[in-house]
Amino acid sequence: MNEKKQDVIRETDAEAIRLAKTLLRSARFGSLAVLEPQTGAPLVSRVGVATDIDGTPLILVSMLSAHTGALLADPRCSLLLGEPAKGDPLAHPRVTLVCQATRLERGSNEHARAERRYLNRNPKAKLYAGLGDFSIFRLELQRASLNGGFGKAYLLDRSNLLAGGPVAEELATSEQPAIDHMNTDHLDAIALYARHFARAAGDGWTVSGFDIDGMDLVSGDNVCRVFFPRPLTAARELRPFLVEMANAGRAAAIAPRPNRTGSESNA
Repeated sequence: MNEKKQDVIRETDAEAIRLAKTLLRSARFGSLAVLEPQTGAPLVSRVGVATDIDGTPLILVSMLSAHTGALLADPRCSLLLGEPAKGDPLAHPRVTLVCQATRLERGSNEHARAERRYLNRNPKAKLYAGLGDFSIFRLELQRASLNGGFGKAYLLDRSNLLAGGPVAEELATSEQPAIDHMNTDHLDAIALYARHFARAAGDGWTVSGFDIDGMDLVSGDNVCRVFFPRPLTAARELRPFLVEMANAGRAAAIAPRPNRTGSESNA
């Protein structure tokens, strides 16, 4: 009876932070929980998701939607990210973000950047993003709960997940030209990033976003996250990092593989 109750929350480590960042940066949609103004009851909806350059979640929602009215009445909300694959859905990682929603003013620099990043991730939204009844909200992160699978529970704060500051702001000004350049002239390098660093299958990968921690790649409805070897300390480091990673991917692709006896094959 006097035995201390076992703490189910693990100590937050680099592996947990990397997993949570991967779930956040690679999400295309999530479950948004708000408080219904009339009753105070929880209301959950599915929404399209992207991230701002610092990692803050972005949603594009219609003013006609119940969850939009709820956010305007009470900005407290949470966002569940992480989709199940094969097998037990509870065995797959997911992260719940506790947030405060902020509506971005159309015509502001902040709105323009958020819209650009959202549409890079969700290009089909171009059909309605410009309509007057649609708004972009930043979901300002307060804290997070990560479930990495059975027995892998962690609590994180905003400093664990967000990567902002002057370097991120500097990168934001040159991000779109860098994306356009890579997607026009260096699709072979992007394919290497996807295969070598993200172990992603398939073809047709393009860059949808850069940030100081890494890059997001898309191929149709598939998304993968690629981390840089280390965070950028200046925006000018982006090109050397991309060259370094492409060279590493090429070297790995031509390296001899061990044969069945464990020695290197010269075939």
